[in-house]
Parts: sequence; C-alpha cells; structure tokens
Amino acid sequence: MSTITHAQAYLVDVEVETVRTDAVQAFLKQETVFVEIATADGGSGTGYTYTIGTGGTAVLAMLRDHLLPRLIGADARRVEAVWHDLFAATRATTVGAITSLALAAADTALWDWRCRSAGLPLWVMAGGAKDRIPLYDTEGGWLHLSTDELVDGAKRSQAAGLPGVKIKIGKPSAAEDVERVAALRAAVGPAFDVMVDANQSLTGAEAVRRARLLEPYDLAWLEEPLPADDVAGHEALARSTSIPVAVGESLYSVGQFREYLQRQAAGIVQVDVARVGGITPWLKVAHLAEAFNVAVCPHFLMELHVSLCCAVPASRYLEHIPQLRAITREPMAVVDGHAVAPSTPGLGISWDRDQIDNRRVA
Repeated sequence: MSTITHAQAYLVDVEVETVRTDAVQAFLKQETVFVEIATADGGSGTGYTYTIGTGGTAVLAMLRDHLLPRLIGADARRVEAVWHDLFAATRATTVGAITSLALAAADTALWDWRCRSAGLPLWVMAGGAKDRIPLYDTEGGWLHLSTDELVDGAKRSQAAGLPGVKIKIGKPSAAEDVERVAALRAAVGPAFDVMVDANQSLTGAEAVRRARLLEPYDLAWLEEPLPADDVAGHEALARSTSIPVAVGESLYSVGQFREYLQRQAAGIVQVDVARVGGITPWLKVAHLAEAFNVAVCPHFLMELHVSLCCAVPASRYLEHIPQLRAITREPMAVVDGHAVAPSTPGLGISWDRDQIDNRRVA
C-alpha cells in the first residue's frame, strides 16, 4: 500500500561555506527544513526546503501545524492530488513565501518516495531530457570581493572548464560596476559567458541606465535588476536592452512566471524548486518556459536542480554554489564543466544522517 502512515519535519542549520554578499543582503546560514515520509508498504522519502537565514521556524510551524497532518492517509503516488490538497488547505496564506517553502519540503519528499519506489533517479522520472548540464560559478562573484578577486575567481573557473561565471552588481556607483565587469571581460575573453546579478536593488530608470553602460561587454544576462513584483518595470527594461533579463528566484507561483512570460518581461527563467513550492510546480514552470522559447537556469540548490535541469529540454545552465557538503556524503559530479545527473533512485542526494542530526535545531 502507498498510503502515507508517517510524516515528520525538523530544522537543521547549515553554516555558509564562504562569505556571501550582494547589493541588499548577506547569506547568514542555510536554515534547512527536512520532511520525511513513510508509507504502509515500507517505502520512504526525504524532502527539504531552505531559507538563507530567517524564517525557518515559520516554515517548520506551517508544516507541523497544517500540512503534515493532511499527508497522513494520502496516497503517495498521487503527487498532483496531494500538492493541490495542501495548497487548498493553506489558501489564506497563498501565494506566499512561507507557504511555498513549506509545500516544497513536502512535495520533494513525495517525489523522492515516488522515484525510489520506481527504482529511478529523479531526472529520468521527471522527463530524462539529458544526463548533464553546463555549470556556471557564482561562488567567486560576491559583491564584497575586489576586482582582482573577481578576476582571479573567474580565471579559476575558466581553467576548470566551466563555461561561465556570474558576479554581483549594485555598487553605489555605476562606474564601479562597469569597471568590475570590464576587467572581468578583458581577463576571460569573448567566448566565456559572464552574467551579472543586481538582486532587486535598482530603480527602473537606473536599471535601464546601467544596462546600456554594460551592453558593450556582451553579458549572458542581467539578473533581478528590479523588485520581483515590478513586472511592468522588467517589461520596459527588456524592451530597452539587448541583454537578456533574468528573473525567478523571488517568484512563488506558476502564475507569476506566466505573467512575466506573457509580457515578454523575462528572457531567462530562474525558477527555484523550494521557493516555487516543489518539484510539481517547478516542472510546470520549466515546460511553460519551453512553450515561450525561454531558457531555464534555476537559482541555487544545485544538488537538487541538477536532476531537474536534466529532466527538461529548456534548461541551459546550473548555478554552482556548494552548500550541502557538510551534510552529504558525496559531492555533485562535475565533468568537463558540466554537472552530471545522479544515477541513484530518488532525489540523488546522499544525505549524511549523522551530520544532519548534529545540526538539528531544538
């Protein structure tokens, strides 16, 4: 029987692996909320979600108080039915970040169970479009780093075979942003992808201005230039620049992505599996992007997104930010600048249960 008989959630704090800053915030720690389920036939699944330093206990409370009790007695095979039941039960707090993050923990646990029960890795179960995805590095591009440090990091990534890097912008002076990008482009040459990320820090007018100043450096994309709810501003910016505009890490529903795509306000979709509510809606966003002929380059969570990128045709890049090494037994496989999809059944993440238990928050 595939009836869910057990569901639990708990919070684990994972320290950041390096200092990470952008134009509006710092990554303090990864608050990782786990969900574990078991079914009457002996099957099990583990899912998770995250924050970058605040709100983890709110996500945990949403799960324990409202979502997990509804899982008991549900058929784990029916992921769509379960997801929509949980969504409907939290109607008063949707669409919203806390609810979407909580939904993601439950949904990824269901998909882990589903894949394990079928004996298939997630990337095959969800579509099997490809077995590897190009990797770009963000870890060497934080805003507090000097220009020399940005250049050194990009050269290391290039020497390692990665086809691109991303750096943060949003300095008080546009000239400083331009100087950093110009130095990086000169160091890596024209055939290497360079992306920039403003982390929602610019006004509409300033985004247009900086995009025009940055256009000579042939950027692969300009990420989150404006607040995520400013669809009209992103639409105007996209029409004014040749640089593709990337959005998605701060969008929390399929409908929000639909609006961006219908208005041609996004040239790159960066859907985050935790923030959009799980694998079930993530796949819908990825296929929606494909229908609009827009590339998918998800935000963060490389250990899970490698499998989702490999599941769908529209994926172009995976973001390299290692963050789970402290609580996993094996790193994500990288060959010739590409992340390789794991072959083990389930999500493909080799959790270190002892290290997870050591970091549990009471």
